[in-house]
Amino acid sequence: MASSLARVLSRRMHVSARRHALSKFAMPAMSPTMTEGGIASWKKAEGESFSAGDVLLEIETDKATIDVEAQDDGILAKIIAADGAKNISVGSTIAVLAEEGDDLSGADKLASETSSEPAPKKEEAKPESTKSQATEPQPEAKPAPQETKPELEKGECIFASPIAKKIALERGIPLGQIKGSGPSGRIIREDVEKYQPAAASASASASAAPGTPAAQPDYTDIPVSNMRRTIGTRLTQSKQEIPHYYLTIDINMDKALKLREVFNKSLGEKDKSAKLSVNDFILKSVACALKDVPEANSAWLGEVIRQYNKADISVAVATPNGLITPIVKDVGSKGLASISAEAKALAKKARDGKLAPQEYQGGTFTVSNLGMFDIEHFTAIINPPQSCILAVGSTKPTLIPAPEEERGFKTVNIMKVTLSSDHRTVDGAVGARWLTAFKGYLENPLTFML
Repeated sequence: MASSLARVLSRRMHVSARRHALSKFAMPAMSPTMTEGGIASWKKAEGESFSAGDVLLEIETDKATIDVEAQDDGILAKIIAADGAKNISVGSTIAVLAEEGDDLSGADKLASETSSEPAPKKEEAKPESTKSQATEPQPEAKPAPQETKPELEKGECIFASPIAKKIALERGIPLGQIKGSGPSGRIIREDVEKYQPAAASASASASAAPGTPAAQPDYTDIPVSNMRRTIGTRLTQSKQEIPHYYLTIDINMDKALKLREVFNKSLGEKDKSAKLSVNDFILKSVACALKDVPEANSAWLGEVIRQYNKADISVAVATPNGLITPIVKDVGSKGLASISAEAKALAKKARDGKLAPQEYQGGTFTVSNLGMFDIEHFTAIINPPQSCILAVGSTKPTLIPAPEEERGFKTVNIMKVTLSSDHRTVDGAVGARWLTAFKGYLENPLTFML
């Protein structure tokens, strides 16, 4: 009898241990400054086992997509944050893990409890504070709780993720009118972003004539990607913290265009991809000017100003996800053909989203060329910690005085460029000397071919 009872107790303890082996898996911090991230993709399916060192999922941070490896053997019992989920706070539960032999039937319940955790806490905190304020003798403390209390008592408790609540508050969307698609009917970010007011839909359908298509919405909200958020943060910081100043100069491109034409004609139809662009001449001239005026090839690092000996030029490339600046390394040591081939290859990798970190992190000087879009003049924002960025406009036929000509004037191809400089490292006179050197190389391109 005693042994039978012992076996029963042992079995119950074993089952209890298995149930309690289910554990929450939280969003990890992939860097000391990371506060939130997204789920790029899960590499294991629900119910699939894994071993220590296996990649469980890919976390999307503001700079990169990083693999998260399992620390121990186990089973992915339940996925709470699915592929594509964004703005998940560090520490928030994203999955339920188990061990081999565990009873997985409790995974759904644990996931449901996890999903509803944030909302009840906020709802419970408000009534408590209302009561404490109501019991105080001061008359000033009573009006505020009396105004908010009826609102808390209306309707049923609404479960929504923190980011869904934030977006709903910013846009004035009533959460009570949204049907949640998350676990246990929880309202998630996508539900709020897809919400359309019933009144607006009804009025649109009522105003439309029978048989006519429904009216288009007044606007479309596009979620901010991690890359776009990083661009915004860095450029805002740059504009606020770096004392920019701007110098603009006109450059006669006649000789550079003629030399480019000669080079490209020699290639014929054999290899169109190897043909030189105006940007190739610009990059080479930038490198030569940086060698002549090395003060412009520098970075502000707080306690020191770092002056570089090589011209690693960042080239701004527009991609579907935002602007990125792949780097053509040591441009000064390369010929035009090598610069052209490397710049084209990097631009393609940038548009395909296949750049390696070392191909876009770093750089000593940046070139942003909008000439191909027929932009004549613009100013660019410095890419810190670099000191300078060159904004290149389009080349325009321009009339200039020419006393040697019979008519007294002639037409030349003028390209306008603007140098944005950090006044902490590059004084105005230094910027002017650099632009003069740059202008000299582009107007006499044979000088950097000797």
